[in-house]
Amino acid sequence: MILQDKLTEILPAWRERARKLTKDYGNVKVGEFTIEQVYGGMRDVEVLVTDISYVDPATGIRFRGYTIPEVLEKLPKAKGATMPYVGGLYYLLLTGEMPTADQALAVEAEWKARAFVPAHVENVLRVMPDETHPMTLFSQGILALQTDSQFVKRYNAGMKKDDYWIAALEDSMNLIAKLPILAAMIYCKKYSKCEMGEADPSLDWAGNFARRLSIANQEYADLARLYFILHSDHESGNVSAHAVHLVGSALSDAYLAFAAGMNGLAGPLHGLANQECLGWLLGVYKKFNGVPTKEKLEPFANETLAAGKVIPGYGHAVLRTPDPRFVAQYEFGKKYFPNDDLFRLAELVYQVVPGVLKAQGKAKNPWPNVDAISGTLQYHYGVREFDFYTVLFGVSRVLGVTANLVWARALGQPLERPKSMTTAMLEEIANRT
Repeated sequence: MILQDKLTEILPAWRERARKLTKDYGNVKVGEFTIEQVYGGMRDVEVLVTDISYVDPATGIRFRGYTIPEVLEKLPKAKGATMPYVGGLYYLLLTGEMPTADQALAVEAEWKARAFVPAHVENVLRVMPDETHPMTLFSQGILALQTDSQFVKRYNAGMKKDDYWIAALEDSMNLIAKLPILAAMIYCKKYSKCEMGEADPSLDWAGNFARRLSIANQEYADLARLYFILHSDHESGNVSAHAVHLVGSALSDAYLAFAAGMNGLAGPLHGLANQECLGWLLGVYKKFNGVPTKEKLEPFANETLAAGKVIPGYGHAVLRTPDPRFVAQYEFGKKYFPNDDLFRLAELVYQVVPGVLKAQGKAKNPWPNVDAISGTLQYHYGVREFDFYTVLFGVSRVLGVTANLVWARALGQPLERPKSMTTAMLEEIANRT
C-alpha cells in the first residue's frame, strides 16, 4: 500500500525526534498551569502534540503547515472538478508531503477496494426505532464495523509493538472507505426512505458519497469534497479528536476510538454548531418574511446581543481574522448560487454582524467561523435535515483523527493518564500564596 510504504520510509527519523525530545528535554517547562486552567477544562494548557494540523491565529487552520487556500490550490483534482481529491488530503495528513495526482488516486483506489459494509451492520441499523438520533445510529454502525478490526486480530496474534501503526492504518483505511456508505444508509433510513444510490466506479470517495445520497450533481460532489477537507481536523484538543486520542492510547482499535470521538461530537457544545447557525438564519428569514435590508438587520442584531443572546457562528477562541474555512465556503456559494435567498441572508449577516460585535465589544474576534455558512450550503442542495449535519461532520473528522491515531501508534505514544488533585490540595496550594 502506498501509504504504508511511504510511512515506513519516513518513520525512523520521526521516532528519533520524539525520543530525543523526551530523553534530553523532558524537564523543560512548556507552560505554567494555574488553578483556573485545572478547573477550566484545561483550556490552553499545552500538553498535546500533533503534527497533523495547527490553528494559526493569523491564517487559520494549517494542514501539515499548508493554509486552506494552499491546500485547495495544490492538492490534485479530478478532471472537471473544482475541488481536490480527499484521498490527496489524507496522503498529505499522513505523510506531510503534497501528493502527486497518482499518489492521490492510489489512496482513492484503496478506499474503493474496501468500500463495502457487511450485512450485519445494516441489520443493526434496521432494528433501531425510527426516532433514533442519526448520531446514535452512526456510533452504533461504527461499533458494528469493529468486528473486522485488523488491529485486534494482529494484537491477539502477538504483533510487535513497532508494527502497531500498520494495523492501525489498515483499520483506518477500512473505516474511512465504509463511512460514506454508513452515512448514506442512515440518511435513507431516517429521512428519504430511499434506495441508496449506486456508486460510480469512475468517481472518487466524495463524489460517490453524493451519489449515495441520490444527489447526482457535480456541484454537490464538489461541495462534498470541500466540506470533507475543511472539517477534517482541528488540532488535537477538541472533544472528538481528544477522545479518539485518549481511547486509542489504551490500544483500543480505530473503530472503538472513533466511536468514542463521535459520541463526543454529538454533544451540543461540539458538533451541533453548524445546525444552530442554520436554525438562526432560518429564524431571521421567517421573522422578516424573507431577506431583510441592512437597515433592518443591524438593529435586530443589536437587540439580540443586548438581550444576552448570541449570534451563532461568529467568534473563535483562537482566530483573529475571518475563518478561511468560512471564506472557502462563502466563495463556493458566491460562485454557484449567489441569488439563493438563504445564502444572500448569510452574506448580509457577514456584512453586518462583525461591525455590531465590534461596536458592542462582545468578541475579540467578531468574524465568522466555519459553522456560520456550512449548513446554508447543504440546505441549498436539499440536505435539510439538521440532525444529519453532525454525521457529515463525523465523516469529515475521521480523516484527521485517524491520521493522528496512526502516528500515535507509530511513535509509541503512551497511555494518557493525567494526575488528579483534590479540592483540598488546590486550596492548600492557594493558601500558600
